Amino acid sequence: MNSNMSSPQTDNGCANSAEAKKTDLRMKEKKCSWASYMTNSPTVIVMIGLPARGKTYMSKKLTRYLNWIGVPTKVFNLGVYRREAVRAYKSYDFFRHDNEEAMKIRKHCALVALHDVKAYLTKQGGQIAVFDATNTTRERRDLILGFVKENAFKVFFVESVCDDPEVIAANILEVKVSSPDYPERHRERVMDDFLKRIECYKVTYQPLDPDDYDKDLSFIKVMNVGRRFLVNRVQDYIQSKIVYYLMNIHVHSHSIYLCRHGESNHNIEGRIGGDAELSARGKQFSHALRDFIEEHRLSDLKVWTSQLRRTIQTAEELGVPYEQWKILNEIDAGVCEEMSYEMIQKTFPEEFALRDQDKYHYRYPGGESYQDLVQRLEPVIMELERQGNVLVICHQAVMRCLLAYFLDKSADDLPYMKCPLHTVLKLTPVAYGCKVEMFYLNVEAVNTHRDRPLPWIGSGCLSPCAKESTMTAPKNLVAVSASE
Repeated sequence: MNSNMSSPQTDNGCANSAEAKKTDLRMKEKKCSWASYMTNSPTVIVMIGLPARGKTYMSKKLTRYLNWIGVPTKVFNLGVYRREAVRAYKSYDFFRHDNEEAMKIRKHCALVALHDVKAYLTKQGGQIAVFDATNTTRERRDLILGFVKENAFKVFFVESVCDDPEVIAANILEVKVSSPDYPERHRERVMDDFLKRIECYKVTYQPLDPDDYDKDLSFIKVMNVGRRFLVNRVQDYIQSKIVYYLMNIHVHSHSIYLCRHGESNHNIEGRIGGDAELSARGKQFSHALRDFIEEHRLSDLKVWTSQLRRTIQTAEELGVPYEQWKILNEIDAGVCEEMSYEMIQKTFPEEFALRDQDKYHYRYPGGESYQDLVQRLEPVIMELERQGNVLVICHQAVMRCLLAYFLDKSADDLPYMKCPLHTVLKLTPVAYGCKVEMFYLNVEAVNTHRDRPLPWIGSGCLSPCAKESTMTAPKNLVAVSASE
């Protein structure tokens, strides 16, 4: 009797176990699918160039891009290691090639940094390390080549060549004046010392030689901040991605404006996806957005929308030309399109729970994940890097993905970034990052944000380490109302 009763329980236990394994496999598959196929062995990107040639700028942007598309990447800046070894910088004399003591310190710093590169790529899950230093001599580059060969890494060189004195001077004033090397921030003294530092490097500088000595290396030469390029022996997919990106980033002054469409009827009803029209308040926002453009005198502004009605209706009121991009459409919720979260939880409880476990990698049945959306939006990022001032009228998930690129947010935080309705974000690229200004246009709207679920631990208590993702604006800017 007891055995007959226990049998179904055992069967159910097996079924539950099999289902749990299936779910676990599904989540693991999603997590590794994008980044893993891009690189079949770790890669070291080696920067080359005289000081003030934008190497750190390119290193940081490239790292931000590679992490955004799902390839774990980290910058190893040799200047940081040098400042750890030599606490007080005195003058350009440290960089003279005949300063033997300093040369020993600099080589030691390079070896320590390469040791950390190895640890990152072999033990810490990294796939790409960016070795950000001048690396201006063949001796130093041969040392790096020996290191990558010994560890079976791939290597790709990025050389920045610039002979435009205005660009160099602007770079020194924008970046080097605020360097830890110059705590006094005296512009004239900094300029004088740094120009002498550059001269120290010029004495021993050996540019890459594509015709002879370096003809077998994989590299790109970026000349005068992207006016010309020379590409040599690109070996794999990730190197082609690096070249593609570096050839698209332009150093010019511009701002990017991001906002969602005006409030839609689906927003009011709590439904996701679909192709709803604007609500009355959504139409109010489109008028407020037109006033915002006029007040800020954005006469040369390009406007992009998705191909969904709520973004098109928002743009129609602006009285300016606009372009429709299908790839700016909202994340495809598949079988859950036009449902509320309550309906999804009731109809597809397992899917609802899976999405809360890993919102970035979760893919709606018949639809998309945030990971898929990032891949879809990559051409938009490339165009935004090339353009002047652009206003992108888009959707919540799309705006999160674009913001995550510019603000260097992780895949874990991306799906929980707050992008309220009826708010414009102005993004202005600065030296090594992005300045954010937030403008709430004083038109009420529903709050469509879902907070990160708080994880439960064994005893049923909320985990004390649970965190909510927030985005803050500078204090001097208009605050978004509490309802947002």
